[in-house]
Amino acid sequence: IMKKYILLFLLAFQFVLANESIDALFKKANDAYNKENYEEALIGFEKIAKDGNVSADLYFNIGNCYYKLGKIAPSIYNYEKALLLNPDDEAIQTNLSFAQKMRIDDIKIVPEVGFKKLVKDFTSKSHYDAWAWTAVGIAFLSLLAFLGYYFGNTVLMKRLFFTLFFLSLIGIGVTVFSAFLQKKYDANYNPAIVFAEATTLKSEPKNSSEDVVTVHEGTKVLVLETLGNWKQVELSDKTKAWIAKDAIKEVKK
Repeated sequence: IMKKYILLFLLAFQFVLANESIDALFKKANDAYNKENYEEALIGFEKIAKDGNVSADLYFNIGNCYYKLGKIAPSIYNYEKALLLNPDDEAIQTNLSFAQKMRIDDIKIVPEVGFKKLVKDFTSKSHYDAWAWTAVGIAFLSLLAFLGYYFGNTVLMKRLFFTLFFLSLIGIGVTVFSAFLQKKYDANYNPAIVFAEATTLKSEPKNSSEDVVTVHEGTKVLVLETLGNWKQVELSDKTKAWIAKDAIKEVKK
């Protein structure tokens, strides 16, 4: 038993030391950034990320370093990674928009319209985990409503609780369906950033196929499919074509 306690103590001690080391490294990198030593700051921030201690703030700082160094694709890539972790952060959104202005490509954005857009806008208001927990909460309320209906001793009370029970069933259906759709959207949303200085998208996954369009570093694409050394991607103007696998870097990886 004593050996187990000693082992637990050593593990806890190592964890504390590791956290102190990360905090010290982050502070050192932050100080270097404030002194405009962006390359030194970048080395520190990326070491923290390499060790698996990632966060929206860390990717934001890495993006800022690359932006200051004039490296378009890596700055946009890291801002996008930060935005995945904290999509409502205005500072990330603002700096991302500044970095995007450095791109050569200015591809038109074709917005989604119709009923599909309305559904997507509604389900995206919450993470799929939040929708699932909301469904659990409504299910509990539906149980209470059913008990109220079952034990109600007047017609008015029974009607009231039956109505609440019926509405809660609708609520469960809506939240469960929203959780399902949002999880599907998240799984299918696979953004990537073009890192090649310039690359030509092809109509088919082979070099001899017809050229579709040439894109440059920093352009964002959505990965749809992988076939060997090629990726089928979609641009913001809804153009679909194939790009060499090593020309892009996927944000979720």
